Amino acid sequence: MQKSHTLLARSIHWSFILLYIYGIFKQVNELDELEENNLLLFEIVFATLFLVIVILRYSYMRRFKTFLGAREPVHIVHYYFARSVHKAMYAVFILLPLTGLIIAALYTNGYQNEDGLLMGAALGIHEFTATASYVLIATHIAAAIYSRIKGEGVWSSMVPILKEDKPSENELVKKIASIEEQIYDKVEGFFSSKNK
Repeated sequence: MQKSHTLLARSIHWSFILLYIYGIFKQVNELDELEENNLLLFEIVFATLFLVIVILRYSYMRRFKTFLGAREPVHIVHYYFARSVHKAMYAVFILLPLTGLIIAALYTNGYQNEDGLLMGAALGIHEFTATASYVLIATHIAAAIYSRIKGEGVWSSMVPILKEDKPSENELVKKIASIEEQIYDKVEGFFSSKNK
């Protein structure tokens, strides 16, 4: 049974982070910056490359379990929550370059007014997905750190440093983990009773 991500999976994960950070820092701040043809062409190439890499990454990474490396069985509610966050991250990572390409297409076809219906909608979706990506990434990082603190083993399957070798013995961490499991049980019970 595989207990750790492959070197390729870890490389894809960590190199994609660098690509995402680069995309955030080099982003266009004002729509009229797209008047410069070289910048417009670069944005189109970057967005296309980003989109292709996200799709390839999803195609490769979906073969791995969400909690690869976990030492204990993961509660079904926790599993579905984590899967939902991962899928939402892929959705925003696809929408970001896609809406960027739509903005570029609209701009080159004369729709240059930010208050226009089409451009306004494209810009609005683009900004929303950028904000959603920040929130989802922060959630993902917080969950990874929390998993590391609990010593579940998931961190060690993807992160090359601070590997944990056993579950935490800290009483506070164990108490919080117990409360977490009780919450998952209640959520599961709620949805089970709804389906009857």
